[in-house]
Amino acid sequence: QVQLVESGGGLGQPGGSLRLSCGISMVGKFYYAIGWFHQAPGKELEGVPCITSDGNTWYADSVKGRFTVARDNAKNTVYLQIDNLKPEDTAVYYCAAGRDEVVLSAQAMGLMIKGDYSYWGQGTQVTVSS
Repeated sequence: QVQLVESGGGLGQPGGSLRLSCGISMVGKFYYAIGWFHQAPGKELEGVPCITSDGNTWYADSVKGRFTVARDNAKNTVYLQIDNLKPEDTAVYYCAAGRDEVVLSAQAMGLMIKGDYSYWGQGTQVTVSS
């Protein structure tokens, strides 16, 4: 059983930065990758970066260079740093947990598949506006 809680969303200005956090509560010891997804108004849910339990990362081409994912296993937290904020980053951001081996199979094909993630947080709103 895994529970995820996102925090750190809010209002950001274009060109600024925000850092989102995903707090992880887990019963037992499992090897989970954590993915971040976002859903802009009227658009499909999109996977952006993910990080495996041992720190391997994958980024969607659309966010490379601006999004950075990192995890602190001692704090059971995964972070998403968003730099050079753009209005199109406005979305609800979700963190989700999936088994490493499942997530890595999709990564090998350059994909991040929401169905590979079994546990989801409630989401946090990010709004980018001047």
